[in-house]
Amino acid sequence: MNKKNKVFQKYRFQIISLAVILLLTGFKLTAGDENEISEETMNTEDKTLEKATFGAGCFWGIEAAYRQIEGVKSTQVGYLGGTFDNPTYSDVCNDNTGHAEVVEVQFDPSKVSYEMLLNVFWESHDPTTLNRQGPDIGTQYRSAIFYHSREQKEKAELSMEEMDNSGEFKNKIVTEITEASTFFVAEEYHQQYLEKRGLSSCKIK
Repeated sequence: MNKKNKVFQKYRFQIISLAVILLLTGFKLTAGDENEISEETMNTEDKTLEKATFGAGCFWGIEAAYRQIEGVKSTQVGYLGGTFDNPTYSDVCNDNTGHAEVVEVQFDPSKVSYEMLLNVFWESHDPTTLNRQGPDIGTQYRSAIFYHSREQKEKAELSMEEMDNSGEFKNKIVTEITEASTFFVAEEYHQQYLEKRGLSSCKIK
């Protein structure tokens, strides 16, 4: 056996162990880099989306209306604007929590503008009836725009003024324009309620 083979045999275990360690370390570093890139890409994609929140009576109908709009990436219905933590549908229907039934919309502003979402809002309900939409009565059914930025607030106020002056409605608009607070997601069976049942709307306007 030559000198090189003797050295290899003597330190074989150490050499193999070092090779395994290097291999595993290299793999972990590579996997970590990939995860970082993936997470960074995900965050970048999320930052391109904006959020809008509307209350227009029963949240089943307003959610269905927004899900038909190109540029709307996702929706979820829930409760907002009250003083009671983690309300249930039953709590809200008792009309003593202060929450409104709302839809939270994630949208791509490069494909659909906030102004267009406001137009859908006005077209989807009667904003002149206080705490009521058709047979549904109570503060949870109030007409409301919950803004997420000063820009949304200004656009909502301007849009409401224009609608009030347009003659579209016989009575004065009573829509509430309020800064968005904590949003509580509604129970799963409320999510995409009409869509799951093959319906496109429950418009009562």
